[in-house]
Amino acid sequence: MSSKTRIIVLRMKEIIYTAIFIGFAILLILLFLFMFRPEDGKKETETAPEAAATYTPGLYSASIVLGSQNVNVEVAVDADRINSITLVPLSDTVAAMYPLMQPSMDSLAEQIISSQSLQGIEYPSGSQYTSTALMSAIRTALSKAEK
Repeated sequence: MSSKTRIIVLRMKEIIYTAIFIGFAILLILLFLFMFRPEDGKKETETAPEAAATYTPGLYSASIVLGSQNVNVEVAVDADRINSITLVPLSDTVAAMYPLMQPSMDSLAEQIISSQSLQGIEYPSGSQYTSTALMSAIRTALSKAEK
């Protein structure tokens, strides 16, 4: 093996250009990091109006047609709170034909009143379709109450 000494000659102009391009690359990477990072501040301001929803106080209802019977979902609200959600008139005929209606409504009403929100509601097992129909009526009644 022969060892040959190699001498590399660098011009100062090439070193300066390389340093400038490395600086631009670092600046570009930092710019992308700031532009595409998840911004928690904007998400909090977007969800704040939903949490602080205000209602016109009163009793609001939405109708569900079950066969030939009409059933009303009534929602009672204060200025800033959902007070109660009930199913009326639930006649004996409707109760016999749709036995999951009242237990589903009780479960949904309890969850909505405790959380004061329609988000994150869990449907009772075995009555997802009934709960979905009831939630649609509850949303309709609450949309009437919102200012």
